[in-house]
Amino acid sequence: MVQPDGSRIGNPTGARGIEAFIAGMPKAELHVHHVGSASPRVVAELAARHAGQSKVPADPAALAEYFTFTDFAHFIEVYLSVVDLVRDAEDVRSLTYGVAEDMARQNIRYAELTITPYSSVKRGIPEVAFMEAIEDARLRAEKDLGVVLRWCFDIPGEAGLEAAEVTARLATELAPEGLVSFGLGGPEIGVPRPQFKPYFDRARAAGLRSVPHAGETTGPETVWDALRVLGAERIGHGTQSVKDPALLDHLGEHRIPLEVCPTSNTATRAVERIEDHPIRQMVDAGLLVTINSDDPPMFGTDLNTEYAVAARLLGLDEAGVAGLARNAVEASFLEQAGKARLAAEIDSYLAGWQQG
Repeated sequence: MVQPDGSRIGNPTGARGIEAFIAGMPKAELHVHHVGSASPRVVAELAARHAGQSKVPADPAALAEYFTFTDFAHFIEVYLSVVDLVRDAEDVRSLTYGVAEDMARQNIRYAELTITPYSSVKRGIPEVAFMEAIEDARLRAEKDLGVVLRWCFDIPGEAGLEAAEVTARLATELAPEGLVSFGLGGPEIGVPRPQFKPYFDRARAAGLRSVPHAGETTGPETVWDALRVLGAERIGHGTQSVKDPALLDHLGEHRIPLEVCPTSNTATRAVERIEDHPIRQMVDAGLLVTINSDDPPMFGTDLNTEYAVAARLLGLDEAGVAGLARNAVEASFLEQAGKARLAAEIDSYLAGWQQG
């Protein structure tokens, strides 16, 4: 079947062909966490640097077992143990640049990296030194690697209103040049979204865009709260949105993007099996779906793999995959000229591939 954009559904390219296409395709990523993107090599180096102070293995080979999660709560526990390895500004700088190197290898041209500054400053990294470290890495990554990075500062919801206050202050008073948005992460269960309204109001008044996680491990009501109370312009995950037809209509009518992370949702048991992932329902409902990796090394994935998973679940050919890549560009907070350049690069890549 041919869709309006010219892509086909129901007759996908063979796996090897589509994976090669994805590997070379220019991409943007909108939902990917800073510490959660640290490669096994970087995590092992940090664990060795702080030997005896953490239960995180210093052997990259042992990290795969360490990053096997029983549920979302266990994932948060493991995630925070890795966060605890980031002890000084040099740790921040090397981790950030290492993430950009991994992105460059995947032909990611632009990424909005979710950073939780509260976790670092609480552990004693001076606020100004933290900002300088991420900005140094950002500028170096763009110069050396051609990867454009922007920041989303997010509140770790499990840390409560103290963390919200610190995050809002840092985002509005010490905002680094690359900061574009304000988010909310961590567990959803037991962490109501409305309590964070004053902090999102401050961030939005300062010109930051609202991108909270919602509807990952709780129902559609969390997504409604993110939209109505926090002024969300994109939804992190939004997996449970498909359970509310009115919500699907609202998301589609207002073209509110969803940051979909298929492997993450199964790794944290938010979705039981990858075959059960609701991405097909999202696309069928006409939603603006973007593909993302969330915490890639922790989930044994990367953005290229997530595109391959999406292609399989949706039965897409190369044109359909390129359409998903254009969705991410459209949903990004990149300036219009940058969006036009990256979209044109995707179109040129697709045309060259089709010609042979």
